[in-house]
Amino acid sequence: MKRLLIASLALVAALPLAAGQTAAAEAINSGARYATDAYPGFDEVKESTHPEKKTPKWFSWLTGPKMEDSAAQFSYCRGLIAEESYSKAARELDALVREWPVSREAPEAQRLLAETLETKLKDYEEAFREWRYLVDFYSVQCDYSAAVDALYRVASVMRIEGKTIMFFRFKNTADVRRALEACVLRAPGAEWAPQAMLEIASLREDEMRWTEAIKVYENLRNLHRGTPEAKTALVREAAARMMVLEEMGYNRERVRDTIAFLEQAEGACEGEDREAVRAQLDEARALIDDDDFAAAKFYDSRIRTKRSAVSAYETYLANHPRGSHADEARARLEELKKGSDQ
Repeated sequence: MKRLLIASLALVAALPLAAGQTAAAEAINSGARYATDAYPGFDEVKESTHPEKKTPKWFSWLTGPKMEDSAAQFSYCRGLIAEESYSKAARELDALVREWPVSREAPEAQRLLAETLETKLKDYEEAFREWRYLVDFYSVQCDYSAAVDALYRVASVMRIEGKTIMFFRFKNTADVRRALEACVLRAPGAEWAPQAMLEIASLREDEMRWTEAIKVYENLRNLHRGTPEAKTALVREAAARMMVLEEMGYNRERVRDTIAFLEQAEGACEGEDREAVRAQLDEARALIDDDDFAAAKFYDSRIRTKRSAVSAYETYLANHPRGSHADEARARLEELKKGSDQ
């Protein structure tokens, strides 16, 4: 049942994502959304929404298959693999799929191409593209569960290995993130989907895209309630929201929204996580405290009436009875009420 369910999701994975579409459809026995639902924080990459079908290459007399039919070509490819001519085998397997895409041999040739690139040639980016092609165009004819598991496995290796250009290795954060997004879109009900979403959000943080990371964490918590990944997402989302406050400057409404989130998060966390969230909550509350005290002091000047200053300090103390400036506000309020101008 699980295999049939995931395979059915693949049939719609190539359709355009509806902008702003909500989670209306749930998959039987899993609670997973269909891949056509919106995933906030994901890039809408063309390969995920409009996969391109292979066609014969130019100069097919040179780049095309060496044999006259698909069966003979597939046998030829298997012989090349037996001879450990892996690069040539990969080229010929690709030529088979391009020339005879609806043949009986095409799905297995596509799978063997992806496997060869992954396990023999260690070309993980190409392997990912070929596993994705198998999932997109041969979802019914292949072992879909195994194929999407391979897709996620290769995406994970891509994150570890990085990208090599001219013998130099670079981090490929955006490429890996989009690869993981493609995995989730094609198998939202897979066991590894929550972990993949955690990795996507983490990569968004590596890009310093805090707002996008928050969207992914929030979506993960909504889709996979009660999972260990959802608990981790809550703590990480709290930290990401504090980074937004730090980088985007003071905005009272944003701070209040963050405080409301942190208050809920504190109640849902335990142990060290709760202590960390509580410290963030104190920090966010301090921003409002400082802002309100600065507003109160604004009215405590020679160009303002004493009544305005008294009212401002009383308002501050009503909102922040234990605030960091509470003692100073009480002392000044007492002076004002006694009639002192100091």
